[in-house]
Amino acid sequence: MEVIRRAEVVVKDGEIWLTGLPYRRGETVEVIILPPLRRMPVYARLTARALRQSGVIGMWKDRTDIEDSSAYARRLREQSQQRRESG
Repeated sequence: MEVIRRAEVVVKDGEIWLTGLPYRRGETVEVIILPPLRRMPVYARLTARALRQSGVIGMWKDRTDIEDSSAYARRLREQSQQRRESG
């Protein structure tokens, strides 16, 4: 089965026009309409120097409520992944 993915703009309420499809008169096709996906933001890549200068590394060093920053960071990552999987 060949899948053709097209993004079209609704110009008139309730209507879209698809042209240039590789099908002939009388052929049956299935049309599925999906709302647009939310795009994840694209983050700029940091160099090692920029990362060190960003203040991210060591930002928890003076926190008295966090005893083991590695364990704390691991727990935050796990919670984030669980939210993504269940969301």
